[in-house]
Amino acid sequence: MDIRSNEPFWLVKNGLISSYPSLKEDINCDILVVGGGITGSLIAHQMVQDGYETVLIDRREIGNGSTSVTTSMLQYEIDVPLFQLENQVGKVGAIMSYKACHDAIDKLDELATEINSKAGFERKKSLYFASRRSDRNLLQKELKARSAAGFEVTWLESSEIYDEYQIKNTYSGILSQQGASVDAFRLAHDLLDFNIKKGLRVFDKSNIKRVKYQKSDNIAITDSGHNIVARKIIYCPGYEAVELIKNDFVSLKSTFAIVSEPNEEAYKRLENLLVWNTDEPYLYLRTTTDHRLLVGGGDENYKNAARRDAMISRKEGELFKALGKFMPDYPFYRDFNWAGTFGETKDGLPYIGTHKHFTNTYFVLGFGGNGITFSVAGMAMASAWMRNKDHLLSEYFKFNRD
Repeated sequence: MDIRSNEPFWLVKNGLISSYPSLKEDINCDILVVGGGITGSLIAHQMVQDGYETVLIDRREIGNGSTSVTTSMLQYEIDVPLFQLENQVGKVGAIMSYKACHDAIDKLDELATEINSKAGFERKKSLYFASRRSDRNLLQKELKARSAAGFEVTWLESSEIYDEYQIKNTYSGILSQQGASVDAFRLAHDLLDFNIKKGLRVFDKSNIKRVKYQKSDNIAITDSGHNIVARKIIYCPGYEAVELIKNDFVSLKSTFAIVSEPNEEAYKRLENLLVWNTDEPYLYLRTTTDHRLLVGGGDENYKNAARRDAMISRKEGELFKALGKFMPDYPFYRDFNWAGTFGETKDGLPYIGTHKHFTNTYFVLGFGGNGITFSVAGMAMASAWMRNKDHLLSEYFKFNRD
């Protein structure tokens, strides 16, 4: 599956960070992590920390799938508002899911420091604003739910949003104190580099053709005919999981993004803020460490890569128009545009856990706008699974939960 278009900003910005070999021999390990994006890198880090002999493999270059196109807005807010999620999965599960994403931001901060990452992790506030007058009621319900759950949130009227951030045509908003941004492509490479020094083995451009699922271990067989014998497999392939699990557990969407040229003065307006709104699909904004503005949205149902990429030019115009509505005086000069594919679940929650059709196997599939923070939660869940322990989130993130 082609899950990204050409020349995403993060690939051009970072260039070739590291080079990894393809698999050229039969090997054995405790844990085989399948997927070399940010999720696989995080899970491999946890497995190495837990003392397991770990191998990570990817069919393409490391980080060149969804991780190369993610906007890496780190939020605890899930795509489904808290008050609505409480109605879908119950108050306990909804609040636990939100808190898991909240705590994941702190964990990522600690991780970036621990491995001396150059990924530009930055703490930011998060503004969720009403783009229609009728959405004020939705935001008021959401403010009440988040406040009751103990999250640090503040109500802002439209005049306050304009005075602080010069964003026009809003109808109030919720300002959250917890948020961050990062370069996920760089962070994935930094995590792997840190753990390779501790024994992690990484192979890219090595596709798994099939897997023999057995009682005591599994054997993954690559296109080149080499075998990886692993006690356990942890799949972290992101949206390409639809190639493994043949049911409608996730809907694929195409999303689009544009990035401006660097502009120091304009950057200062939003440098400490993540922005998203109540539009469907929602518009989202963040700055980058080299003083650009990233604008994303315009989601469409995914059909195929060619059809998605053919829409990039039109979607660029739509995003530019949307930005002009809320920030008409922002000097945005486009430098990059691209498209990517992501997954959307009915309740906005990920699929993390075992699957009845896969023996000795675990899945960490963080979908929606919280893929990275869900993956951090998946680190603790996968660690518990390896020790045959239960995790409190397993019931809410499991397969066949509908």
